Amino acid sequence: MKVISQSFENQTVIPGEFAFAIKDPVNHLTLSTNKNPHLAWSDFPKETLSFAVICHDPDVPSQGDNVNQEGKVVPASLARVDFYHWVLVNIPTNVHSIEAGSHSSAITPKGKAATASPVGLAGINDYTAWFNGDTEMGGNYFGYDGPCPPWNDEIKHHYVFTVYALNVASVPLSGAFTGSDALSAIKPHILDQASITGIYSLNPQVKL
Repeated sequence: MKVISQSFENQTVIPGEFAFAIKDPVNHLTLSTNKNPHLAWSDFPKETLSFAVICHDPDVPSQGDNVNQEGKVVPASLARVDFYHWVLVNIPTNVHSIEAGSHSSAITPKGKAATASPVGLAGINDYTAWFNGDTEMGGNYFGYDGPCPPWNDEIKHHYVFTVYALNVASVPLSGAFTGSDALSAIKPHILDQASITGIYSLNPQVKL
């Protein structure tokens, strides 16, 4: 199975238009256009009955005490955890690509609705938890929302876009299901999978 993108090449920098935020020399960051990148997949098993797409960042700080704090850094030695940026299941087998900007083309305060995805069934990404309690941004963030790593993080972040070929036409998920929920649901049904990885940082001192 193969996955490609017209938006970025494997192990290269994700362009800012596909990020939640971009570098700003005065304020460290400014919000971006937040488009989903293009993805296309091929060479999947003939037994495939549906696809799933999951994007996660495995480099998110396990502790947020120093995140985006003036005069502090998020050290490279800090333990890291997964952060899900896109959770999409029940994609029909006649769909072999997702066009750039088709699932997200802006930042939506309080999150996009579950019905915003033109194909498949979208779950919530982890901006839902990140903005929990924020009066301006808090809500359920369905579908895609792009990179916004801490501007004071000492490491670059990796964004892994994985397409799964499944042996079922749908998995029994609904409502505000998470990336972990989706992985648990699809795990028994995976026939094949392939990934493409982009890198990103908002720290001008991090070499990409």
